[in-house]
Amino acid sequence: MSERPVLGGSAGATDTGRRRRRNEDAYVCEPPLFAIADGMGGAQAGEVASRLAAAVLEEGGLDHGAAGDAEERVASLIREANRRVFQRASEDAATSGMGTTMTVALVDSRAGEIAFGHVGDSRAYRVRDGELEQLTQDHSLVGELVRSGKISPEEAESHPQRSVITRALGTEADVDVDTFTRDAEPDDVYLLCSDGLTDMLGDGEILELLDGAPALDAAARRLVEAANSRGGEDNITVVVFEMVQGSLEDTVTLPAAEPAAQPVLDDDEDTLSGLERVPAVDTAVVPAEEIERYATEQAAAEPEPEPKRKRRLLPWLLLLLVLVAAAAVLVLWGLYR
Repeated sequence: MSERPVLGGSAGATDTGRRRRRNEDAYVCEPPLFAIADGMGGAQAGEVASRLAAAVLEEGGLDHGAAGDAEERVASLIREANRRVFQRASEDAATSGMGTTMTVALVDSRAGEIAFGHVGDSRAYRVRDGELEQLTQDHSLVGELVRSGKISPEEAESHPQRSVITRALGTEADVDVDTFTRDAEPDDVYLLCSDGLTDMLGDGEILELLDGAPALDAAARRLVEAANSRGGEDNITVVVFEMVQGSLEDTVTLPAAEPAAQPVLDDDEDTLSGLERVPAVDTAVVPAEEIERYATEQAAAEPEPEPKRKRRLLPWLLLLLVLVAAAAVLVLWGLYR
C-alpha cells in the first residue's frame, strides 16, 4: 500500500487548575476522533454540559467507517450534543442556562485530511515546519472586536470582557457550527485546547513545549504544567495528535495521559483557599449580533475616573505675599515710630 500521511500517536491531559474547585472541561481522545469541551454554568452545570457533549462523540463517533462527508458527520455530532445539553438544561432547573464550547477533529487517513467542527473559544492549532498556526476562529467578544479592527490582538489579551463568547452548545435549540477541512502532511502536530491553556501561555511558549517534548504524552503534560505554573486561573485541557508517513496499517495510538500533577505550592502562594482574593472569571454568552450593544453598555457601566483635584497654588501664594508685606509694614512702623 502506498505511503501517505496517516494518524500516528495521540494523547490528552486535563487539570482543574489552581483557581477552580471543579473541572468543567472534558475531552475525547478516541482516534481518529478528538474533541475538547469547556463547560459553563452555575453549580455543577458546566461539568454536566461538557460531559454530555463529550458522551455524544464517544457514542456516535465510534462508527468511523460510516459513509458521508467528514465535515457533515462532525457537524451532526456537534448538533446532537447541542440538542442533548439544551434538553437537559430545559428539563432540569439545576442546570438551567448551562452550556459548553466544543472543538472537534476527525482524521481521515485514507484521504489524508482532517475535518474540524467548532463552536465557542476552545481552539485548534497546527504545528507545521516549525510554525504554530491557529486553525479556528474564536467565537468571542474580543475575537469579533479584533477581526473588525476595533482592538489589537495585544489589547485582546487583557480585555476585561475576554471571557464573553458569542456561541455555545446548549444555550439555544439550534447552534451554528463552523466546519472546515485541512490537508494533512507527515510530521504535522495538532493541538486542541481549552482557553485555560491559551489564557496562560503565548503561541511561542506553546510551540516550544510541543516541539521540545520527546513524545506527545509528555507534551500534553508539559503544557498543562506550564499553564499551572503561570497561575492556572481556569481548568486546563489539551489533546494532541500527529500525522506520520506510512500506510493505514501503521496507525499508532498512545493512551490518553493521566491528569497532570498539581504543582507544589509554597505556603504564601495562592491556592483554592484564596479564591476570594483572586476570583475566577466566569464565561458569559452574548450572541454575535448583540456584540456592539453589549460592548457599549459595558463601557458605559465602567465608572468614570475621578478627575484630579486642580491645585489652587496661585491664590495661596498671593495670600502669603500679602501677609509678608503686612508684616514688613508693621516692623517698619515700629522702628520709625
